[in-house]
Amino acid sequence: MEGLLLFIHIVVCVLLIIVVLLQSGKSADLAGAFGGYGSQSTFGPRGTASFLSKMTTTLAILFMLTSLFLWITSSRKTQAGGSVLGKEQPKQEQRSEQKPPQAK
Repeated sequence: MEGLLLFIHIVVCVLLIIVVLLQSGKSADLAGAFGGYGSQSTFGPRGTASFLSKMTTTLAILFMLTSLFLWITSSRKTQAGGSVLGKEQPKQEQRSEQKPPQAK
């Protein structure tokens, strides 16, 4: 179960990176450098959502959900161990340095 969830999480991460890099900026032309909206923004700053922006939103939600489920499964796995501070520390044996008997 955890392996499948981890595989889905990695695939979603790679797809999210690819989809974000494929999108062009809101003002990618010269007018965008000076604060203008640019010639490509027909609907202004709040245009219709394209396929890539819908895909980005979907993948971001999937990324958050898989992250949450991975966190839950990992916390269930480590819950039996308890806290690090609650465990007894193994006692280290103290070695007393004994001097070898000296020859007379």
